Amino acid sequence: MASPISECLYCQHLPVLDELMIKIADLEVSQVFLFKEQSHPGRCNVVYKDHGVELHELSEEQRNAFMRDVTKVGAAIQAAFNPAKINYGAFADTLSHLHMHIVPKYVGGYNFGGVIEMNPKKTYLSDEEYAETIAKIKANL
Repeated sequence: MASPISECLYCQHLPVLDELMIKIADLEVSQVFLFKEQSHPGRCNVVYKDHGVELHELSEEQRNAFMRDVTKVGAAIQAAFNPAKINYGAFADTLSHLHMHIVPKYVGGYNFGGVIEMNPKKTYLSDEEYAETIAKIKANL
């Protein structure tokens, strides 16, 4: 069931957005946010610029541009943090806005070899640590 644009976390910039994420940058057709919950160091979310539900609803050009943004963020996280693997997920069961979770995984790190938890609420950083993490990602975008 699609959620209306009037209730969209991203389109309406609802207060919960600032509770969950920090905006890093605008990209070609999306925005990239750092998750405040950092059980997976460097975890980000790439959010398509327009309210939409599914990849298949985009034109080929729009979809390719979005995937370029996703790939760019994945490469930046790889360069900044050198994870063993990056997991990508487009879930949006309850939020009808196209976005891709980019979750770096580290051998011996939280949940390595397991399924991504949406928000484990285990690891939060200081403002200085968030700024350092964002600077590392931005330097590689």
